[in-house]
Amino acid sequence: MTVELGRFGVWHQWHKWSPELAYELEQLGYGTMWLGGSPTADLAAAEQLLKATRSVVIGTSIVNMWTANPVELAASYHRLADAYPNRFMLGVGIGHPEQSAVYSSPYDKITEYLDRLDEHKVPVEGRMLAALGPKVLKVAAERTAGAIPYLTTPEHTREARELIGPDVLLAPEHKVVLEIDDDIARSIGRPYVEKPYLGLTNYRKNLRRIGYAQHDIDNGGSDRLIDDLVLHGTAVDISDGLTAHLEAGADHVVIQQLGHTDLELLPGYEALATVLF
Repeated sequence: MTVELGRFGVWHQWHKWSPELAYELEQLGYGTMWLGGSPTADLAAAEQLLKATRSVVIGTSIVNMWTANPVELAASYHRLADAYPNRFMLGVGIGHPEQSAVYSSPYDKITEYLDRLDEHKVPVEGRMLAALGPKVLKVAAERTAGAIPYLTTPEHTREARELIGPDVLLAPEHKVVLEIDDDIARSIGRPYVEKPYLGLTNYRKNLRRIGYAQHDIDNGGSDRLIDDLVLHGTAVDISDGLTAHLEAGADHVVIQQLGHTDLELLPGYEALATVLF
């Protein structure tokens, strides 16, 4: 089994995807449509997008290990993989301690969950793991097709590639705003970064790990931090920032456009497609 993600994909909250949006993005050349948030274990939302498209890959980013039963998830995986060969990538992860009352021993949870997926024959090459820090990146490299880091920079991508080696998929997400005015762009991007991510322990630790000072992270994030985490400018400006991930070792870059919803997203993704492809 081989799932080809393409060079660039699109991230959108799973409950906000529409078949029409997925179809149009496929026509523009994007390789993978990622269902963000915590899609349910029945994978019905992914199935809907698979039905609406012809060849694009549909991925989850991510199914939450704390809320999705692994047995049900495995059965759903096989249903989609059988019906749409090489077109579905199962992304799983553990979410955030602040958002789960039962969150404990995250490393053990990851390994136990992957054990259950193994038992139910979900292939290593058909699944990816949300990973930021070195320990979980190593698990992603050893037990899945690769890592899907979220809210990162090319510097993190470079370090992750060095850690996991050359033969593991690496697909970081990056937010973008198609706006040339710095203040307007930051006013759009900052709320998406500040709440909830700058209040979550794992993201704060990761940002410190890759070189940001505490004052960059506190109080809504410094302009430097927001500009790094939310690329803005023209389509050409943004494409340079996205391509920097590929140059740093990414195989696939997941784009999340901010400031618009539903089919309003299409003009921005079309503008990016003209310079990315």
